[in-house]
Amino acid sequence: MDSCKNVIIIDADYADRIAFDLIVNFERMLGRRIPPADLSRWLDCLALDGGLRPSESGEDILCVFIHDKEKSRFDNFRPADFATELNAQAFRDNIGEFTLQSASGEGVVGADEFFLSTLKMFGESQAVERIIVVGNVDEHLAPIRNAVNAIAEKDITLLAMEPLVGLRCKQEILGYSLMSALGIKGEEIR
Repeated sequence: MDSCKNVIIIDADYADRIAFDLIVNFERMLGRRIPPADLSRWLDCLALDGGLRPSESGEDILCVFIHDKEKSRFDNFRPADFATELNAQAFRDNIGEFTLQSASGEGVVGADEFFLSTLKMFGESQAVERIIVVGNVDEHLAPIRNAVNAIAEKDITLLAMEPLVGLRCKQEILGYSLMSALGIKGEEIR
């Protein structure tokens, strides 16, 4: 993993909460059941939002899910289990090979602190060129902003539900990729 150029770091608890909010709101708005989000489709969308493009050779992409030690699975994504389905697993598609790793602070530190230390670690890695970040900016904007702004010479994209100020990185709207993974089409909401 030390040689992986592309890393997606996800606060899994935050992503799960945002997916739940979208499911509830869109079920009411569209009058239909919204299934759990397709995780592989969402990771594809995140990679595209982060600047990766489909190619014949593909890219290697490390996807790190940081979760609370008390939580063993996603509630609103499939596949869901952090220990068996989302740890030491991989899939390949036209963007590249996605290697999945799940981790918690194991009770030593909280998930939020572990998320920040993971972001800093990959930010300091000489091998990493691109970092795509889905962090809990609702509750931890200042430390995430500081961590992202401290990373030099890397292609960084932060995904959030709305544009944020004071960041020296690209930003994308998180809701669009989640809507795609939830199977919500643009024409349904016009």
